[in-house]
Amino acid sequence: MDHSFTKFYGYTEKELENLEQLFGLLDSQERNEANQFIEQFAKGEVEENSFIYHIHRKDGAIAWFQTNGILVRDETGQPLRIVGISRDITEQKRAEKEMAALQEQLQQSQRMEAIGRLAGGIAHDFNNLLTIIQGNCELSLNILPEKDPLKANIEEISLSAERAATLTRQLLAFSRRQLMEMKVMDLNMTLHNLDKMLRRVIGEDIELITILAKDLGKIKADQGQIEQVIMNLILNARDAMPRGGSLIMETSNFELDEHYVQAHINVAPGQYVLLSISDTGCGMTPDIKEKIFDPFFTTKGKGTGLGLSTVYGIVKQTGGSISVYSEPSKGTTFKIYLPRIDEPFQKEKKQKMKESMSGGGETVLIVEDDDMVRKLAVRILQQRGYKIIEAENPKQALSLCKKQSGKIDLILTDVVMPSMSGNELVKKIKKIRPEIKVLYMSGYPDNSFNHHAFLEKGINYIQKPFSTANLAQKIRKVLDK
Repeated sequence: MDHSFTKFYGYTEKELENLEQLFGLLDSQERNEANQFIEQFAKGEVEENSFIYHIHRKDGAIAWFQTNGILVRDETGQPLRIVGISRDITEQKRAEKEMAALQEQLQQSQRMEAIGRLAGGIAHDFNNLLTIIQGNCELSLNILPEKDPLKANIEEISLSAERAATLTRQLLAFSRRQLMEMKVMDLNMTLHNLDKMLRRVIGEDIELITILAKDLGKIKADQGQIEQVIMNLILNARDAMPRGGSLIMETSNFELDEHYVQAHINVAPGQYVLLSISDTGCGMTPDIKEKIFDPFFTTKGKGTGLGLSTVYGIVKQTGGSISVYSEPSKGTTFKIYLPRIDEPFQKEKKQKMKESMSGGGETVLIVEDDDMVRKLAVRILQQRGYKIIEAENPKQALSLCKKQSGKIDLILTDVVMPSMSGNELVKKIKKIRPEIKVLYMSGYPDNSFNHHAFLEKGINYIQKPFSTANLAQKIRKVLDK
C-alpha cells in the first residue's frame, strides 16, 4: 500500500497519516469543495458524486486527480461509509490545456486573417485614389509658376498623400500583400550595420546588449522589411523603459520540432534562424498581449498603432513566425523564427539607367479598370512622348491587340481586375504578340501572382501609388532592357 500511495501522490502513507494532512495539499477553494463533497455524503444528500482537485507532489510537480465516491448505508438506511476510487487525470488536464491554447491560437489566426483581407482590400482601393491625387498634384505643380499662391496648397496635398501612402504600405505589410524583394541575407551583418543607429535611437540610459551566434545560418528576406521589423521592436522596447534598463538582441540557430509545431498554429517544423529581442520594461497584461498585433491598436496614446501589425505581416510573409512573452513589471521578449536556408549570397546587379525618362514614340497599351487612374497614366505617358492605346478591361485589351496593325512595344496592366487578372491577360496577349514587354501595376498583388517571386524572376512591377517620374522611369527601364 505504501508504494502505491507514494506513486500516486508522491508522499508515503506515513507522511499523510490522516485525511487532514491530505487536505492540506489542496488550495483553499478545493479544500472547501472537498469538505462539501464529504458533508453531502454524511448527510445522505447524494448517493454518488465526483470531485476534481490538484496537488503539488513532493517533487513539486502538479498532479490532477478525480475521485468518484459511492455512499454505503446501514440496515436502517443511515449513511455508513463512502467507498471511493481516485484516478490520475494529469495527462488529460494537460491535453485539455494544450487544446484550449491551440483553440485560442486558431481563433486569433482566423481573426488576423480576416482583418488582413479587409486591410488588403482597403489598401487596394485607397492606393488607386492616392495614385490619382499624387499624380494630378505633380502634373499641376509642373505647370504652375513658382510664385503661384496655389502651389503651396498643392504641395501640402501632395505631402499628405505621401503620408497616407505610408499607412497603406503598412496595411499591405500586415495583410501580407506587400511586394518584397527577397534575397539571401546574413542577419548578424544586418544587426551589426544597424548597431550605431539603434544606440542613438534608444538613448544612453538603456544598455544595448548584442549576442550573435558565430555559426548563424542564412535567411531569405527583404532587407528593408527586416530592418523595419528590428526598428519597430527596438522602439517599442525603448518606450517600455522610460527610466532606462537593458535591451538584449540575440541570434541563434533553432530547430522547431514536432512537439513545438503541435502546440502552435501555422508553424512548420524545420531549421530556423531565431532573433530574440528582450527588454526589462513595464511588460504587458494578458489582455493587452492578445491585441498587440491588431492594426490601429496602441497603448501609447499616439501614433497609428500599425508598428507591431506591420512586424507581424512581414514575418509571416517571409515564411516565419513570431511569439511574445511578457509579464507586467518583468519585461517583454519577442522571438522571431525565420526559415534557415542553404543558398549562396547573390551578387548585386548594377544596371545603368538612362538620364532621359522620355519616350521615343513607342506604343504603350494601358489596361486599367479604374477610369481616373487609366486617364492619369495616359496623360503622364503622352506628355513623355509615347503613343497610347487604352483599354478599360482585359476583354477590350485583347480585342485591341488583335486589331492593331502596328507594333505594341509594352503593356502596362493592372494586376487585380474583374473577370480576368493581369497575369492571365498577359499570357493571352503573349500568344498574339510574343515580343511585347510587360509592366504590372497594382495597389496589391492578388493570389494569381506569387508576389515573393516578382523581382527574383525579373517580373516588372510598379506599386501604387506611384509618382509621375517613377512611372516614366519604370517604363523607360523596361523598354531599354
